[in-house]
Amino acid sequence: MSMPRRTFDVVVVGAGGGGLRAALQLASADLRVAVVSKVFPTRSHTVAAQGGINAALGNVTPDNWQWHMYDTIKGSDYLGDQDAIEYMCRTAAQLVYELEHYGVPFSRLDSGKIYQRPFGGQSTEYGKGQAVRTCAAADRTGHALLHTLYQQNLKAHTHFFDEYFAVDLIRDEAGYCLGVVALDIESGEPLLIEARATLLATGGAARIFRTSTNSHINTGDGLGMVLRAGIPLQDMEFFQFHPTGIAGIGNLISEAARGEGGYLINGQGERFMPRYAPHAGDLASRDVVSRAIIEEVRAGRGCGPQADHVLLKLDHLGDAILQQKLPAIRELSIRFAHVDPAQAPIPVFPTAHYMMGGIPTNRHGQVVVPDHFGPEEPVPGLYAVGEGACVSVHGANRLGGNSLLDILVFGKAASEHILEYLRENPFPRPLPPTAADLPASRLARWSQKGDGERVADIQSDMQRIMEQHCGVFREAESLEQGVTLLREQQERLQHARLRDHSKIFNTARIQALELENMMETALATMASARYRTESRGAHSRVDYPQRDDDNWLKHSLYFREGMRMDSKPVRLKPLTVETFMPQVRRY
Repeated sequence: MSMPRRTFDVVVVGAGGGGLRAALQLASADLRVAVVSKVFPTRSHTVAAQGGINAALGNVTPDNWQWHMYDTIKGSDYLGDQDAIEYMCRTAAQLVYELEHYGVPFSRLDSGKIYQRPFGGQSTEYGKGQAVRTCAAADRTGHALLHTLYQQNLKAHTHFFDEYFAVDLIRDEAGYCLGVVALDIESGEPLLIEARATLLATGGAARIFRTSTNSHINTGDGLGMVLRAGIPLQDMEFFQFHPTGIAGIGNLISEAARGEGGYLINGQGERFMPRYAPHAGDLASRDVVSRAIIEEVRAGRGCGPQADHVLLKLDHLGDAILQQKLPAIRELSIRFAHVDPAQAPIPVFPTAHYMMGGIPTNRHGQVVVPDHFGPEEPVPGLYAVGEGACVSVHGANRLGGNSLLDILVFGKAASEHILEYLRENPFPRPLPPTAADLPASRLARWSQKGDGERVADIQSDMQRIMEQHCGVFREAESLEQGVTLLREQQERLQHARLRDHSKIFNTARIQALELENMMETALATMASARYRTESRGAHSRVDYPQRDDDNWLKHSLYFREGMRMDSKPVRLKPLTVETFMPQVRRY
């Protein structure tokens, strides 16, 4: 299949915070940089981040990056790689000040310094007090960050392919990544974008679950691309369920609400979190709070006619605080829960939120293929950052406020390494004649009309299976059934068709291509959850309720070929400080 071709130094797939931070640095170095985004860049999912970005600035209370590092490692249930975590926490303050200079309109303290609020799982003095570490622009931090980075990229002359869908990676026989094939969503025409370096910043995949805080664009596109390229995924069993999604809908009510003084109550009007986290209470880590809510509902102490949720109380904070600190949360609650939190509590329940696993990378953003018989080998020319990557700074459970930090720190780190890589590889490698065969075949398959099952029906069934068989609590028999059912859905998808009796809109083709990626991601998640026979962080096995450091202090790896599982060790050695050894996690 012949197709038009464009050539750049670097192609960035995804226009969220990680992709734009990397693109800005690369474009500012006078490189030709293309950003491919299936939506207009400021609609990328970073725009939905509410609460803030962690950095030990010490603007409200004394703070230290080593305390932040300790909290992140503890929050990860000791599965995070400590060299990457040290790098992230030590770099955090510099990155926040950089954002301030770019023009991010942070909220301010009376002193004029950047406003910081308390968030869950964060402490001072290695667990002794509550830290006030999360830098915020009211409750629209992601919105402020994304718009600022986009404007800076326009100034730096980054080239944007808006509303283009990245179909697959282009590689040569030696394994070098040479770019991507993308589809112009408006015209339906493919485009081969050739580049010496490719950065995947495609975000998460929580849309594989029926109820999710995520945008509809979060379909695991980068994950599907690397799996089809023969690269494994890491730690896919660790999906975070945010404790406070609007009940029955899933829209996020940020942890900022509890950071500003909100608290959870059950159907008896009781503040129940002190039972589960005596010291941190409502600001325990997200996996702890999510399990506590479900335990309350299962014990018959839920709220509402079906006793199927709990309530988040904010009315005691008063109108002024809600309007100043939590305006977007108030608006979301009124619009979707039909509740004004200044007058009544918000109904909430855990909902799929964040993927701790993803494409395995090192702290330079290089995609790496693990090897039992030697060091990890980077895939030349291929990088990944953000939620779709697994570096791994979040381990088994992410702390609130670390996601925006992750995308900025490793977006910058990847761009710095790409500059070095391009200096060492100054000329494009020749493109093999068959390089675009895989994406061309996928596009051809979804260009055919015919009778068959609707893609939307298969997607709904897949999401229901994930929610029923791979939710907050898991066990072997249910996970085994889940794998079988997902493979049946994958087989159904092979026989699905875009309907013959209506015009094929390109959005229908995109939905089909997205579902292929979602199906791959769902299988990786279910199979990885079946593989890990312990409970750790967000992965809670009813049949294996204890954390097992002797056998499972390691990262899982999922290979698409034969659904093969493997593992690799956790990097426990930091860069400059002593190792934080695994301990029992209490909040």
